[in-house]
Amino acid sequence: MSQPTVLPKSAVPVQSRATGIALVLGSAIVWSFGGMLARFLEIDDSWIVVFWRSIFAALFLLGFMLVRDGASNMMRLFRDMGWPGVAVGCCFATASTSFVLALAYTTVANILLVQAGVPLIATLIGRVVFRETVSSLTWLAIAAVIAGVLVMVSGSITGAVSPVGDALALLIAFAFACATVVTRRYADVRMTPAACLGTLIAAMIAATQASGFAVTAAELGILVAFGALNFGLGLALFVTGARLLPSALAALLGTVETVLAPLWVAVIHDEIPRASTIVGGSIVLFALFAYLAIELWRQRRLLR
Repeated sequence: MSQPTVLPKSAVPVQSRATGIALVLGSAIVWSFGGMLARFLEIDDSWIVVFWRSIFAALFLLGFMLVRDGASNMMRLFRDMGWPGVAVGCCFATASTSFVLALAYTTVANILLVQAGVPLIATLIGRVVFRETVSSLTWLAIAAVIAGVLVMVSGSITGAVSPVGDALALLIAFAFACATVVTRRYADVRMTPAACLGTLIAAMIAATQASGFAVTAAELGILVAFGALNFGLGLALFVTGARLLPSALAALLGTVETVLAPLWVAVIHDEIPRASTIVGGSIVLFALFAYLAIELWRQRRLLR
């Protein structure tokens, strides 16, 4: 397999960087509809949801690659992804499966709070393992995002601590951070097959745990959107864009999902968010957009 291709920050074309930002932001926006879609489902066994969601995501990703690359090239991409692709696939499978398990032990607020650490974890992994440089501005943005999410969930955090639930939440954050770093580090490896592999692994795990697979026609329609559009399209956008961005930036952009998710639930299901959610979300968005504006301005100055 080829050696990892990582462009120095100054060598990444501004247009490619802008494309990466748009794609990763798109993935966060698509993923943010997940909570809203899940509220339409009345399936008691969460493993059934995981199974069908993963199956439809896998079908979407396979269809996407067939259209984009053709059957022969698609098979070549699966063969050429090597251990980085397998690692990313396992990370996505771990994150999506652990999320379901964590909900049985702890609150969504606690999970979101731990997930706010994804940019920090990704930055530390990239710095320690791959010697990626991190600017002071990036550290400041990470701190602001974590503070904003802390404000968001401050009204929902329970005093109870579940070691199992919090450990699973930390596993979600660590797995997603690892997937982000590996995708960026091996920028020459197309990770769409890896995302597809992750959905198939998650489906196989769920199949061993689900009490059954029967759903109504209405539920099946929601699951198609939940799997193909929310999960599959989100993965395709993320793995395509993350290879064009520093790990810390890609992970930071992903936190937009945390901010938008309560908004869609409020609009569609009339669940008005707390004032703390609005204030914290505003802090996160301001920090992200300020960071992006400064970074893009710096990139344009380098080209002059």
